[in-house]
Amino acid sequence: VQLQASGGGLVQPGGSLRLSCAASGFTLDYYAIGWFRQAPGKEREGVSCISSRDGSTDYADSVKGRFTISRDNAKNTAYLQMNSLKPEDTAVYYCAIRFLGVCTVVRPASWYDFWGQGTQVTVSS
Repeated sequence: VQLQASGGGLVQPGGSLRLSCAASGFTLDYYAIGWFRQAPGKEREGVSCISSRDGSTDYADSVKGRFTISRDNAKNTAYLQMNSLKPEDTAVYYCAIRFLGVCTVVRPASWYDFWGQGTQVTVSS
């Protein structure tokens, strides 16, 4: 069972990146998926969440209107499209899952069952 986040990198302010969270060893269909980020010296912050069944989503206020979470169950992968990136978006980004989870709000880290390794996103000119 593995979750692998990828797609991070260095981007200029105003640029875009798409992160992927690929699952292996299990079917992602039955899981809610969350994206988190952690900047140096700061606590892990919930960014977005997508539910397991109806695909409902929620976002942190800091990324609302700029980030979009999605899932492709056929590819067993979730995505985080990040547009209009700002220097304060710089962090290690992680994905996490919860079985049959429903995202009525951006859920805290403790709500999730399993975590993947992170991918670094750096926004700098």
